[in-house]
Amino acid sequence: MKKSKIAMAVSLILVLSSFFLIFTKGLNFGIDFAGGTIIQVKYETKAPIDEMRKKLEGNPIFKGASINEFGSPDEVVIRLKNSSESVIKDIGDVTRDQLAGTGDFEIRRVDIVGAKVGSELREKGIMALTLAIVGILIYVAVRFEWRFAVASVLALAHDLTIAIGAISLAGLDVNLDVIAALLTVLGYSINDTIIVFDRIREEISDSSAKTVNDIIDESVTRTMSRTVLTSLTVLIVLVTLFVFGGEIIHTFAYTLLVGVTVGTYSSIFVASPLLEVLGFNLKTYRAKLSEKAARAAEKERLRAQFEQGVV
Repeated sequence: MKKSKIAMAVSLILVLSSFFLIFTKGLNFGIDFAGGTIIQVKYETKAPIDEMRKKLEGNPIFKGASINEFGSPDEVVIRLKNSSESVIKDIGDVTRDQLAGTGDFEIRRVDIVGAKVGSELREKGIMALTLAIVGILIYVAVRFEWRFAVASVLALAHDLTIAIGAISLAGLDVNLDVIAALLTVLGYSINDTIIVFDRIREEISDSSAKTVNDIIDESVTRTMSRTVLTSLTVLIVLVTLFVFGGEIIHTFAYTLLVGVTVGTYSSIFVASPLLEVLGFNLKTYRAKLSEKAARAAEKERLRAQFEQGVV
């Protein structure tokens, strides 16, 4: 807790920087959300990108198309802003005919998403994230106390904002796999936070510490080894996926790498100190726990009397 102010300042800088990137640089929505067509082409040798551009320029269907390498020099992706819905002939066949004479190649993938479908997917993705956060808020509020719930949701918002800012900084496409990664980050981060909060609740009941700071320090210290070991194990897997998993899951692995790292940091340095910022009162909470325990004991006594036939 002595370092909490420094940690909160670092978090504030990262969050503000992320908002700045999101509102200035923006997000590159992929075809899942913006609509369009993606055609993946693999050559036997290095792809002649300049020659491909010249060939495609002769067909109005490919106006404004972008051609980029896809993981290796012999594989490229052609991106069209339109969804080619008005093309009578299969867009894969059109591409094959248009690129004839550029070398030996095969069309490996064609993805087409209409603008209306992309808009619906974007709305449903945002709704999924919102519902997940609301559900977590309700769960933590019922299980602990409203201050714990607000602290956990603020920590989750912190994690999501930085992860989305990192995506904007890297210029990666935002597709359904990014939404899946962000939902995974939500689950991972809240799990870490709940473990720390559970330990805080236990320390409040069992420890004789008189300040919230002492309780938080003791709780975080007791869970530190578990948090670090778990996060390192997950990060080893994610680094492996990021490096060797290929271009298809590159964005997914990148989002998880950033999210898990920030989520681990926030469960230690953000969520717990926020309890003090929100005015968590140790005496009041202990009084509530004592009252709850007394009610449970009274209920158990009455149940025992009833079983024994005593009124």
